[in-house]
Amino acid sequence: MSVLVVGMSHRSAPVALLERLSMDETVRGGTSSRLVERNSLSEAMIISTCNRMEVYAVTNSFHTGVREVVEVLHEASGVDIETLRGYLYVRYADAAAEHMMVVASGLDSMVVGEQQIIGQVRTAYQEAHGQGTVGPALHQLAQAALHTGKRVHSETDIDDAGASMVSFALDEAVHNLSPEDPETPLKGRTALVLGAGAMASLAATHLGRLGVDKLVIANRTRSRAERLAEHAREAGVAAETVDFDARATALREVDIAVSATGAGTFTISAADVPADRHTDLTLIDLSMPRDINDDTADLPGVHLVNIERLHQSREQRIRESGEEDGQTDALTIVHEELSDYTSAQRVRDVAPAVSALRRHAATVVAAELERLESRTRSMDEGDFEEVSRTVRRVVDKLLHQPTVQVKKLAAESGVVSYESALQELFGLKQAEPERSAAVDLTELPEGDIVAIGSQDNITDHQEKA
Repeated sequence: MSVLVVGMSHRSAPVALLERLSMDETVRGGTSSRLVERNSLSEAMIISTCNRMEVYAVTNSFHTGVREVVEVLHEASGVDIETLRGYLYVRYADAAAEHMMVVASGLDSMVVGEQQIIGQVRTAYQEAHGQGTVGPALHQLAQAALHTGKRVHSETDIDDAGASMVSFALDEAVHNLSPEDPETPLKGRTALVLGAGAMASLAATHLGRLGVDKLVIANRTRSRAERLAEHAREAGVAAETVDFDARATALREVDIAVSATGAGTFTISAADVPADRHTDLTLIDLSMPRDINDDTADLPGVHLVNIERLHQSREQRIRESGEEDGQTDALTIVHEELSDYTSAQRVRDVAPAVSALRRHAATVVAAELERLESRTRSMDEGDFEEVSRTVRRVVDKLLHQPTVQVKKLAAESGVVSYESALQELFGLKQAEPERSAAVDLTELPEGDIVAIGSQDNITDHQEKA
C-alpha cells in the first residue's frame, strides 16, 4: 500500500479547466467517499484551492489506482477522461510524500511562500478525517507535511519573499496606480470589497494597511458585510456597506474593486462597469471559480488582476529580478523532513516482517520443546522449565541483533532489499516492492511504473527555483 497523488495545478492546467474541477466542502466529501469505495483505494483526501485540485489516496495498485481516481474525477466534474489525462500529473510513494511537503510549504504555490496553503492542507485533512476517509497512512503523511510547512515558515525568510495571494494581488494593483507615497500607496483612494468571507476579510485588512481612505463593502448577506465594515472602522478605516445588487452603482465611485465571493457566477462583467465612472478602475478577482468576467479587461481605463494574470506577473518579476524567493533553505528543510518521514515509514513497513519472524521462531521453539518433553519423561518439572527458559533466551538473543539491525538498515538504506533478504532467509511471504513515481499522466506507460525517485523530484524543484 502506497500513497498516490493525482492532480493538476496552475503549473499544469489553464484556469478554466481548474474551475471545472474546483470542489466545495460538500463535493469534496462526496468525492472522497466515492474514491474509497473503489477496490484499489483505501484512503482519500482532496485539496481544492484557487490554484490546484489534488487527490491524495492510498492504493494497493499503482495503475489501477490512477485509473480509478481519474474515473471518479470524470464523474464528479464532467470533464472527459482524455482532457483530464492531458493535464493531470501523478506522484507515487516517496515522490507523493515529497509533493505534499512541497505544497504545504508554499513552494508549489503561484506566489511562492504564501501561507494560506498550509491552512488549506490542514482543512482538507480535517474534512477527510471527519468524513472517515483518512487512515493511518494519510494521517502520518499529512502530519509530516504540516510540520514541514511550519518549519519552512518559521526557519526561513520565505515569508518575506512571497506574500499571500491577497497581498500579491494588491501589490499588483498598487503598481498599476503609480502611487506618490510608498508608505500609504492607497491614500486618497476608495475600494469596493465584494464578499465577507476569509479572503474578503484579508483584502479589507490589507487595503486598510495600504492607506485606503474608504472601504465600501457588499455581500449577499448584508449582516456579514456590516460586521466586516465594523471591524474595518475599529481598525481606523472609514467603511460603509451597500446592497449587493447596488455593486454596479458603487463601481462609479471607486478606484479598486476586489471580489472574493466564490459564488460560481460573475459578480462583475463589462456591462456592470459604468461608462461615466470618475476614475480608472482596477479589478481584482480572488475567487475560483472566477468572479470577474474577462470581458472587463477590454474596457478603456480598466485593469483586471486575476489568478492567471497574477501568475504571469509573478513569473515576469522573478525573471527580471533574478530572485530565488528563499527557496533554497526551504528545500533543504523539505529534504530533511522527507528523509525522516521515509525512514520512519520504512521502519513501520519492515515491522510486520520482524513480527512474523518472531512468531515463526516462537512456533518452532514451542514445537521443539513439546518434542523434547515427549522424549524426556524422567525429567522433573523444574528442570524442564529451566531448559525451556534457556532455549527461549538463546532464540531471543539470536534474533535480537538481526531484528535491531534490519530496522536500522531499513531506516538508513531503504526497506526493500533488506526486508526481502530477511523474508527469503527465513522462508516468509515476500511482498512486491513499491517504487516511487512522479510523472505527468500523459507520460505514464501502460506497463511498468516509471520510477522517478524523490531526490530527482527535489532537484527538479531546485532547478525551477
